[in-house]
Amino acid sequence: MSETQGEIHLVLPDPIERAACFRVLAAGAARVVRSFASADDYLGAEADHGGGLLLFHWRQPGATSGSALLAHVAMRPDITAFVAAERLSLDETRVILRGGAFDLLPAPLDPRLVHRTLDPAFGDWQLCQRDRLMRRTAAARLAALTPREVDILDAIAAGLGNKAIARRLALSPRTVEVHRANIMRRAEAGSIAELLRLRFIAESGHGAAENSFRFGA
Repeated sequence: MSETQGEIHLVLPDPIERAACFRVLAAGAARVVRSFASADDYLGAEADHGGGLLLFHWRQPGATSGSALLAHVAMRPDITAFVAAERLSLDETRVILRGGAFDLLPAPLDPRLVHRTLDPAFGDWQLCQRDRLMRRTAAARLAALTPREVDILDAIAAGLGNKAIARRLALSPRTVEVHRANIMRRAEAGSIAELLRLRFIAESGHGAAENSFRFGA
């Protein structure tokens, strides 16, 4: 499975609800949907390996509670969690709000609402994962640069030529030329435009928030 393909996982104890949600999500779409009767089954199957969307009922049978399952996936930027719940206490609502869930759906689940919510969310998830992969790839290519080469790359990004960079960093123009050639080689960039694009992509995700909570319609 591709790193950006992902799966949709349903952890719903009620078999009728689980089957209905599975049908609407799996119908007519080229994606993998898997369903589990409990959080224990989900964790036991190690189904979260490739990331994706996770919809689970807050009330779970077995040893693993909904709260524990949310805590398990909270630090995973490759998993977007949706919680189905009814009659929540104030404390439970706080746990869900602070636990990294993306959306809260009313239970019992309406399969049509599940489809309207998760179908576009899955497309958004795939786009986000592609962006994350691009950032990681760009960052890895730039990670080979030395501190001095990073300084020169910053100067190139500021629009400075070799002579201006040499004056700023107290180097000879020839040394700057050598560093520029090494930067291009280490970053595997075919042009300055590609090099600057790599730098932009690598830095584009800094400070981005993951899994901001919202209430579903």
